[in-house]
Amino acid sequence: MSWTERLSQGLSRSRRRLSEGINVLFDRGPSLDEDFWDGLEETLITGDVGVRSAETVVVNLRDEARRKALPDARAVLDLLDEQIAGLFATGDADPFGGEPACVLFVGINGAGKTTTVGKLAKLATGQGRRVLLGSADTFRAAAIEQLDVWARRAGVEVVEKERGSDPASVCYATLDRADEIGADLVLIDTSGRLHTSADLMRELAKMVQVTRKRATMPVYTLLVMDATTGQNGLSQAREFDRELDLDGVIVTKLDGTAKGGIAVAVSHELDLPIVYLGVGESIDDLRPFDAHEFASALIGRDATESERKGALPDDGGE
Repeated sequence: MSWTERLSQGLSRSRRRLSEGINVLFDRGPSLDEDFWDGLEETLITGDVGVRSAETVVVNLRDEARRKALPDARAVLDLLDEQIAGLFATGDADPFGGEPACVLFVGINGAGKTTTVGKLAKLATGQGRRVLLGSADTFRAAAIEQLDVWARRAGVEVVEKERGSDPASVCYATLDRADEIGADLVLIDTSGRLHTSADLMRELAKMVQVTRKRATMPVYTLLVMDATTGQNGLSQAREFDRELDLDGVIVTKLDGTAKGGIAVAVSHELDLPIVYLGVGESIDDLRPFDAHEFASALIGRDATESERKGALPDDGGE
């Protein structure tokens, strides 16, 4: 199965939610009246793309409809995926573009940080990068063991300390080792923490500060976000960004949710680039983000006609 097919399949539930709302708009008739525009905005909000994002799309589409004298609702909705793609923020630099970089992965418990670090290590070594891992999740023995497994798969070294150690000291030791072996990509896993815990967020901020002071290469902080959290993910991202000044987001578990539109909301409302997407457990299910590819899969431009009509089989609730 190609990546495009994986992405389309992973976003099938999210696409169906949007398709159902769009079908209602078609059923109302072709007229571009206020009911149509209100209905389109409501559909987008229901699809978890966010209030501000939905408002922006509707304003832009109304403007295009006037300028191009679009004849009906179908002509407007044919432009929807372009508008969605245009909402995504773009970053100033790519942490995985080939230049030396240190990347810290942050997020709440269960978002998929350790697995994401491991997959990226395997992908980067396959591209010829000299990768080093840092296990700064010193509270969960399972996380240390899991990262060890991924390190063996990728054939890379991992720096770790005994359970309960100061995680900032792990970051420092990892960068010391990176200098010794000439690593050009350092990936540091951190422990999950709730964005509502002030003490834990301060500890995380300290880790980032220590890493930035010690590093001899650019340092990036990426939020790993579980798409199934929906709009709560936007609140999480906002708090992590406020405390850490994030450089980007990796969205995981898109295959298990009808809330994939949250990627749009987080990127647009917080001006954060989506760096990678995860749509499954295998290493092939994590790929660099492409805005147009994502928007087409979310809206259904490349989906089958039955999917566009909301005829996907029921695959259960959240």
